Amino acid sequence: MKIKTRFAPSPTGYLHVGGARTALYSWLFARNSGGEFVLRIEDTDLERSTQQAIDAIMDGMNWLSLDWDEGPYYQTKRFDRYNAVIDQMLDAGTAYKCYCSKERLEALREEQMANNEKPRYDGRCRDSHAHHADDEPCVVRFRNPQEGSVIFDDQIRGPIEFSNQELDDLIIRRTDGSPTYNFCVVIDDWDMKITHVIRGEDHINNTPRQINILKAIGAEVPVYAHVSMILGDDGKKLSKRHGAVGVMQYRDDGYLPEALLNYLVRLGWSHGDQEIFSIEEMTTLFDLNAVSKSASAFNTEKLQWLNHHYINSLAPEYVATHLQWHIEQEKIDTRTGPELAQLVTLLGERCKTLKEMAASCRYFYEDFSEFDADAAKKHLRPVARQPLEVVRDKLSVISDWTAENVHHAIQATADELDVGMGKVGMPLRVAATGAGQSPALDVTVHAIGKARVVARIEKALAYIAAREAQQ
Repeated sequence: MKIKTRFAPSPTGYLHVGGARTALYSWLFARNSGGEFVLRIEDTDLERSTQQAIDAIMDGMNWLSLDWDEGPYYQTKRFDRYNAVIDQMLDAGTAYKCYCSKERLEALREEQMANNEKPRYDGRCRDSHAHHADDEPCVVRFRNPQEGSVIFDDQIRGPIEFSNQELDDLIIRRTDGSPTYNFCVVIDDWDMKITHVIRGEDHINNTPRQINILKAIGAEVPVYAHVSMILGDDGKKLSKRHGAVGVMQYRDDGYLPEALLNYLVRLGWSHGDQEIFSIEEMTTLFDLNAVSKSASAFNTEKLQWLNHHYINSLAPEYVATHLQWHIEQEKIDTRTGPELAQLVTLLGERCKTLKEMAASCRYFYEDFSEFDADAAKKHLRPVARQPLEVVRDKLSVISDWTAENVHHAIQATADELDVGMGKVGMPLRVAATGAGQSPALDVTVHAIGKARVVARIEKALAYIAAREAQQ
């Protein structure tokens, strides 16, 4: 049997992390077995579905490189197919027309709730032989079995059983002629030959209804696997208040797709004590049997830790392709400084996100108008004037501008003045970068460039002179 999975989001909002994890699990399960992965847009909610949300889903899937073999299919383009099957079911007696008014159904619901009964359709039209005009408004309901149970072996949760008496005759076509979500899903899974349905646990209650419809139309029932929800750090359902937003927000916040995928795959699945997984390892090792039934808690610190790892372990040239977007957001012209791949190497150890990297790299490309006040007050004092003058002279005569030669010039200055490296290095760092913190000084000074560094030292000396004049 060829494995075929699907990811079927509703385009009523962004692609959130729970949806992205479901997509990842479905994608990995298909790739692990050499099967196929289908993307389906379930846009039957015409009022809430938007093109903007569709674009957000596509952007998220593409950014995560979760490629699909078929689709995207759109349910709104398949209404003729759904209605054709519904008409066949009406002829076969597995569906029936229901003429109950909205008022009657609301009254029935209120009565049932007042009696502490589960609200459900009472089947009034199920076997009615009352005559109705052809144009009289009606819905179409599925004739659900009234005896027995639906039992399915959930690949994550084990056997699950629902009594058919708990399931009412759900509406499969509305009065306006549009088919409903639960029905469309069934026909799509059948037509697209889906073998495994991997989805969130919020769909468990839909599963017995869908299985009964599949059996009624003579379709093969797929294997189901329901993934537990993701919680926030406080144990409550993940929401915007936890910072949980669309997948692309993680891109905007400076995360690499590899870090988010690695983090998401471990939110409910494990392989021994291993924490770091390449895409290749995930694909090889992923198994539904190792997915936990328990809810998982989202931990931003863990995600940052993974992101820091990937910033420093992936090829700098590759990381630079993702950094470029953040550099553009900062409106930094990188033509006047080091290559972005070099910047990744320089700042990787210090920065947990690409956004942080882009925000802290400006001094490599642009001159600054002022020194950081605290750093200047501490390090650009009269006592720093001589070390800065000596190191300036040594840096300005370097013909082969390398980080190694920069290091030698700084060391030679300390030796000549018989002072510790800090007495030279800290004033030079503030002079060159405008701040008191930077990567290793030799590689930082080298990356900034000789002419720019010498000019900045002159600026620092002028600052010291002005400070002396005020004393």
